[in-house]
Amino acid sequence: MSVGYSLGPNGGEHLILRGGSIFIKADPTRGSKDITMLTQQVVAGVGIPIHRHLQMDEAFYVLEGAGTVTLDDARYPIEKSGTIFIPKNTWHGFENPEHELVLLAIIVPTGLEAFFREIASPPGVPEKHWSKGQLNEIGRKYGQEFM
Repeated sequence: MSVGYSLGPNGGEHLILRGGSIFIKADPTRGSKDITMLTQQVVAGVGIPIHRHLQMDEAFYVLEGAGTVTLDDARYPIEKSGTIFIPKNTWHGFENPEHELVLLAIIVPTGLEAFFREIASPPGVPEKHWSKGQLNEIGRKYGQEFM
């Protein structure tokens, strides 16, 4: 049986990926069998490479910042308080050359949190660096691929 809970702004499991923080807020380890929720900080100029999830839908809410999201072959501006929905099998990525992005992500079904645990590092541990080939190898275990 799941039990409700409340977390503060920096609550949840903290990981570091490409200089930015990820906080896993809800996932199966916390009693959520059906959704993953996390926040992701994307440092200015870093972006998120184009990729797709074969089994997961994602919804993002832009908590801070601005940039561009690519959905298949189309590019859309994004800014604070904007919403992005990405159905499974949609190629997508984020560019933020001038502004840090902070995104709230809800992912259904769960599983993406396990990918982040594998490619990211806890605070205080040296960050991991991956080639595109390595990311694709790891990503395949979690139903995703990078372009």
